[in-house]
Amino acid sequence: MTTVAIADSGVANLASVRSAFRALGMESTVTSDPGLFEMADFGVVPGVGAFGAGMAALRSRNLDQAIVLLAVCLGMQMLGSSSEEDPGVSGLDVIGEPFERLPRETRTPHLGWNQVKVDNFGGLLASGDAAFANTFCLTRLPDGWLGAWTDYGARFVSALERGRLLATQFHPELSGRYGLDLLRRWVADEPADAAERVPGRHSHRIIPCLDVQAGRVVKGVQFSQLRDMGDPAERAALYEEQGADEIVVLDIAASPAETNARVETVRRVRERIHIPLTVGGGVRTVADAERLLNAGADRVSVNTAAVVRPELINELADRFGRQCIVLAIDARSTADGWEVLTVGGSQTTGRGAVAWAAEGAARGAGEILLTSWDRDGTGDGYDLDLLTAIADAVSVPVIASGGVGTVSDMADAIGVGADAVLAASLFHDDVQTVAQAKQELAGLGMAVRQ
Repeated sequence: MTTVAIADSGVANLASVRSAFRALGMESTVTSDPGLFEMADFGVVPGVGAFGAGMAALRSRNLDQAIVLLAVCLGMQMLGSSSEEDPGVSGLDVIGEPFERLPRETRTPHLGWNQVKVDNFGGLLASGDAAFANTFCLTRLPDGWLGAWTDYGARFVSALERGRLLATQFHPELSGRYGLDLLRRWVADEPADAAERVPGRHSHRIIPCLDVQAGRVVKGVQFSQLRDMGDPAERAALYEEQGADEIVVLDIAASPAETNARVETVRRVRERIHIPLTVGGGVRTVADAERLLNAGADRVSVNTAAVVRPELINELADRFGRQCIVLAIDARSTADGWEVLTVGGSQTTGRGAVAWAAEGAARGAGEILLTSWDRDGTGDGYDLDLLTAIADAVSVPVIASGGVGTVSDMADAIGVGADAVLAASLFHDDVQTVAQAKQELAGLGMAVRQ
């Protein structure tokens, strides 16, 4: 029986990787035992987080001497000689090249879907759209390797292969059919079909949001007048089938008593989807975040707990990497700007939303999920003034939320600086499918993944 060993580096989205192999009919084992890793037919080093922490974890487990056949995201970076992220820390030096920071004029981390383009066809790699979450990259194709390229402010190497070794800067386990097909070819050692080439470009994400209470999807206006909208795993699977770029699950109860139910919901959703999953609600500590990430979340969202104790953002970013941390901001308009609300919009803070977004990004949040409390559930459109002010204040990606009623509202949000748009009622009430929304956005000139 074919065996797949996944290195437990301590900084990896292991649940997502295991789910992808399970979808291919293969069971995998997560291990920190280098002996078991060497005995397996296939060795995988996935990873999220910081380069220095990842290398320290590999070395502490003696996995730095193991034979790696697939390296994903941070795993690919650890194959390099070094990384600008942690000067002075040496990598595994399999690739023999350093990793550099993406251009500073781009919004980083580089989150979402972008084109992977293969120039010299003949190996496992095919062109297509893949899910990324990186700030550092390889800028030169090493001698003796086949590679693929992606553009984000500058051209960088998004995948490498040499013999049976495959390294991807993107996440194949989160890249839908494109990623699953790549993993299937890697296991079977089959070259890609030239017909698999698919044109694309860095695209704006369309994200269905699942507000969850007691294990069910609900929707209302400002978290009141809630209606049952179904099972979260079934809803998430439906939206992926329609072309969703990501799923956000927010536990609106977020009580400590529901911790186990929240974790189980994440597990069930992860088993049904192979695209990025962000989870929020109830994240008060590093341990809370770790439970959700271990269950299958790729990013965690923090809101009230971060306002109460801003140092939480630093702690989460230091432990898991900023690309894993989303700062959710609920904001309402005031006479002189916008004020941050907490506890599901029920408590005022006196804190300015624009300043809080800037502070959160400086502390390590890799993305801002911005909800206009005045517009939430109304269908009156996003608060474009609020969105513009936040997008101008931070250099990280911004997700627009609260108030979308039509696809034109999405286009307006993208037009003023949103990197992604989130919607709930629009999709839950079958006003639009995700596919229909994308088709209309494409007709309006927006870059979306088809």
